[in-house]
Amino acid sequence: MFKEYKTIREVVGPLMLVEGVEGVKYNELVDIVGKDGEIRRGKVLEIDRDKAVVQLFENSQGLRISDSRARFLGHSQELAVSRDMLGRVFDGMGNPRDGGAPVIPEKKMDINGEPINPAARDYPNEFIQTGVSAIDGLNTLVRGQKLPVFSMSGLPHAELAAQIARQAKVRGGDSKFAVVFAAVGITFEEAQYFVDDFRRTGAIERTVLFTNLADDPAVERIATPRMALTCAEYLAFDLGMHVLVIMTDITNYAEALREVSAARREVPGRRGYPGYLYTDLASLYERAGRIRGKEGSITQIPILTMPEDDKTHPIPDLTGYITEGQIILSRELYKKGVNPPVDVLPSLSRLKDKGIGKGKTREDHADTMNQLFAAYARGKESKELSAILGEAALSDTDKLYAKFAEEFEREYIDQGFETNRTIEDTLDLGWKLLRILPRGELKRIRQEYIDKYLGASDTGE
Repeated sequence: MFKEYKTIREVVGPLMLVEGVEGVKYNELVDIVGKDGEIRRGKVLEIDRDKAVVQLFENSQGLRISDSRARFLGHSQELAVSRDMLGRVFDGMGNPRDGGAPVIPEKKMDINGEPINPAARDYPNEFIQTGVSAIDGLNTLVRGQKLPVFSMSGLPHAELAAQIARQAKVRGGDSKFAVVFAAVGITFEEAQYFVDDFRRTGAIERTVLFTNLADDPAVERIATPRMALTCAEYLAFDLGMHVLVIMTDITNYAEALREVSAARREVPGRRGYPGYLYTDLASLYERAGRIRGKEGSITQIPILTMPEDDKTHPIPDLTGYITEGQIILSRELYKKGVNPPVDVLPSLSRLKDKGIGKGKTREDHADTMNQLFAAYARGKESKELSAILGEAALSDTDKLYAKFAEEFEREYIDQGFETNRTIEDTLDLGWKLLRILPRGELKRIRQEYIDKYLGASDTGE
């Protein structure tokens, strides 16, 4: 039974005050019905005794409050879900954007989700192959993990996101793998790029896209990631699929949150963002994971552009606290023509040790990963020393390390956006590059692996 009120008292921007209400709940959906029957949708943002603050999902231009009535629907925002969503494109509110028919729902789910009991969570420990060597080999993604990509304006994070969405798979479990892609606050051209790319490669068949454009209302921007995660929860925990959720750009989401907070005249926190930014981001990121007794899982790759390239900005800073690591893109590598420009040294996957090794990737993975990190770090130091003191100041070994760093960037990291490498390809490429160094320098790899993959007779010197 709907409750209707003709007591709309004030409208300020997207906010509206309704008085004399009873039994209204936080987050409840509201229809604002005009004199001509036009309906505008909103939700309850705040309740104070018999007053409710309603936030409209569209602008309030042309709305006459004297002739309008507020109809409270008795439930919060829901998404109609079905297995038929795969291969479809929706807007930020879950309405079809591809010209197709609306989804016939198998059920309706609250977009705010239900909290996962911490005791029911299963530990992430299965390798996800993205086909990108800088991630698979050195900062491995594990099923059920949250691994954000920190980018900078102008860097090709959209291309990397599309590449991961196309190529990612759980080894041995191809058929039950799905991608849910949420594009938040992006331009029409960017949205069309993702749609066209997925259609060109056939990846659309296992993908659900939610696209919120830059000219869509800020409130829709806040709903879009939740729509995507609700769809992912249905695919993962109802249909038993392994779901990869890619969200870009979280910075646009946080900006929308700040806009709404300012409209509500809340006391601002760091850089004008609301004090609950950490809690709000956590309510998104913590919807990733695995549940004991359920086959499916949700793995998240949120992508955010760091304002002013600043890692200490509140959005990347708080994201780093909540998630299990970060992949950082480098402007310096991008200027060198390295794509994807993943800066492997400051990047980190805190769960990588859980998803690699015998039976998951290969037994030599951990050792070669540590050796490649160490050799690349020393190679970069050697190159910096050479730039300051000249190449003559380097020892013969340092010159080999400098050569290793150059080859590592050119062959290992720079693979382009169309190359899909298996984990075996990535590990073999690592061994090929390690041949540049004297065998005595491979101190982080067990002798048995050196003999097996470099050959017992090869001195490597």
